[in-house]
Amino acid sequence: VQLVESGGALVQAGGSLRLSCAASVSSSSINAMGWYRQAPGNQRELVAAITNGGRTNYADSVKGRFIISREDAKNTAYLQMNSLKPEDTAVYYCYALADYTKDYWGQGTQVTVST
Repeated sequence: VQLVESGGALVQAGGSLRLSCAASVSSSSINAMGWYRQAPGNQRELVAAITNGGRTNYADSVKGRFIISREDAKNTAYLQMNSLKPEDTAVYYCYALADYTKDYWGQGTQVTVST
C-alpha cells in the first residue's frame, strides 16, 4: 500500500488547510486511516483517525477544529483543519491499517502556521 499526501502549506493563524491522503489500493482493504503529526523535538502523535465504518477519533487539542473524512470511491482520506494555531505546526503523516495487522505510512507533508 502506498499513501500519497498533499495539501501542506504555510498559512496564517486562524486560517484553514485541507490535507489529502490517497491510497494505492481499494479502501475496502483498509480498516482505518488517520493522521499523525510530529513537531521538532516532539514525539509523533495521533491527530485524528477514521475507521472503515466511519467512526472517528480526535486528539483533544484538535477537537472542534479538525475534521477527518474518507471518500471510498477515491480511496482517499482528508483532514480539514480550521482555526489553525502556531502549535499545529508539524509534519503531518498519513497512516493506514490494512488487514488489521499491517501499518503503512505516507512520506509526510509540512504544515506551518505563522503568527
